[in-house]
Parts: sequence; structure tokens; C-alpha cells
Amino acid sequence: MLVFIIRRLAQAIIVMLTVAFVSFLLFQYVGDPVTSLLGQDATQEQRVALRHDLGLDAPVPVKFGRFIGNAVQGEFGLSLRQGRKVSSLIVERLPATLELSLVAGLIALLVGIPLGVYAALRRGRASSQLLMMFSLLGVSLPTFLIGILLILVFAVWLKWLPSFGRGDVLAFGSWTTGLLTLDGLRHVLLPAITLSVFQLTLIMRLVRSEMLEVLRTDYIRFARARGLSDQAVYFGHALKNTLVPVITITGLQLGSLIAFAIITETVFQWPGMGLLFIQAVQFADIPVMAAYLCLISFIFVAINLVVDLLYFAVDPRLRIEGKVQ
Repeated sequence: MLVFIIRRLAQAIIVMLTVAFVSFLLFQYVGDPVTSLLGQDATQEQRVALRHDLGLDAPVPVKFGRFIGNAVQGEFGLSLRQGRKVSSLIVERLPATLELSLVAGLIALLVGIPLGVYAALRRGRASSQLLMMFSLLGVSLPTFLIGILLILVFAVWLKWLPSFGRGDVLAFGSWTTGLLTLDGLRHVLLPAITLSVFQLTLIMRLVRSEMLEVLRTDYIRFARARGLSDQAVYFGHALKNTLVPVITITGLQLGSLIAFAIITETVFQWPGMGLLFIQAVQFADIPVMAAYLCLISFIFVAINLVVDLLYFAVDPRLRIEGKVQ
């Protein structure tokens, strides 16, 4: 286990360095922040002076070295758009994105797994076919369209839920949450449902497929021959083995929820990191864009490591193979 963790950590460091280098080089050539700050009427002397003050005239290796050194300390420089530390901007926006992703992930799991089990156990029935049709729609429809439709129905027509913003939040130091206020819960529902639809349908289809495969195995037939009840066979044996691949998909999809919440946050004007990234792209705010990509990459790497470790807890075959090696 220790060797496995060390190997995974080494791979994570290599991945993070590669992502940092690629994102740093990529965003050196996106837009001109000097023009955005000074405007078109600035003189050449003003441009040169500002470029020097921002450190944009230094060689690429020097700038990358500064970027890595600051990133290790949690500092990504100053935002060219707001003139504030990028780290403070991320600290302000991170709670909103994590909150939205957490609620969306819970919705996807709490709804997707039971629906997948139901669709597998009731295969061929009309209700199961309707669920599969719903899953196709969830996978096919773009996120922004789902969000607009939900706003139209529940915010404009029915006027049940708000269509934008985060609502009232409570602050615990630098951390803020809207999950402890009624207004915050009302504001998070529509964006969370929008963000969860694709993951929900994906989990439902995966659970159904794996459940059907497990139900055909010999040990399930043996469990039935022993006289075990259907509930014990379905939930005590079949579902437990079905969850092994589901853990992988769920872990990776949690990272996707955080990374690809950009569209949802833009549609609902949710004050998270995704909206911050979109605004940074529009302004060519290089430090914010590079920091965002590095942070998202770190989240993916960390989640992937946790998923690999969960394999050892869920699948005993991996523990046996590790002892043999």
C-alpha cells in the first residue's frame, strides 16, 4: 500500500508540473493585458513601463519559475483585472463552487443509483423504458439549455425559485455557505439540478448496466439456490459488487462537476470560480486563468488518488494482488 501511494504521488507531481507548464505557456499568448489596462490611447513608454512593472518582459523560464514558486506557497500573483491577489479571489469564490458541486453530486448519487437499480430490476417494463428515455435526454441535452428551461418553468412561469445569484449566506471565517439558510437553499436548487442532470443519467445507466451483468454471474445463482430473499440477493450481493466501477465514475464526475460548472455558473450568475474564470478569459487575466487550471488539475489528481485508495477498501481482489506482489 505504501509503495502504491508513493507511486501515485510521484505521478501526481509530474501531472501537476506538466499542467502548470502547459497552461502557463498557453496563456502567455492570449490577449494583451497591457492594452486592457491602459486602453488603446496609451503611449509606448507607458506600455513598456507597465509591462516591466507586471514582470511580463522577463524571459519565459524566469516567469515560469516565479509562477511555480508562488503557486507552491498558494500565491498566483495579482489579478490584472481587479488588482487583487488571485489567491484571495479564489478563496472568496471556492466555497460557492464547492457548495454547488457538492449538492449536484449528492443529487446525482441519491437519485441516480436507486433509479439505476430500479431500471435493472424492472427491465422490460414501461417504467424502465421511460427512465432510459429520460437518461438519453439527460445525456444529449446541453447544460445551458437545461438551465434555461428550468429557469423558464420554475422561475418565470411558476415563480417558485429564484433564477440567479447565491442568496443569503452565513460566514464562518473565510468560508461562506448558503446551505444553512432557506434563501440559500432556494437559490442553489436550480443550478444544482442543472449541473447534476448529466451525471445523474450517466450514473443511472452505469448502475443499470453493471447490475444486469452482476445478476447473470454464478455466485448470484448460488445465492438464490441457498434460499436467500430477493432483497438480500439484490442489495446484499449484487449492488455491492456493482458499486466498484460506480466509485470510479463518481469520483471522476465529482471533479468534472467542479471543473465544468463554468456553464452553469454563467447561466445562473452563480458567484463561483467558473464565473471568475469566464470573466478572466474575457479580460485576458492570465494569472487568474493559470491559477484556475492548476487548481482544477490538483482537484482531479486528488480525487483520482482517493478513488484508487477506495478500490482497496471495496474490492478485496486488489488487496490480495498487492500482497502477492
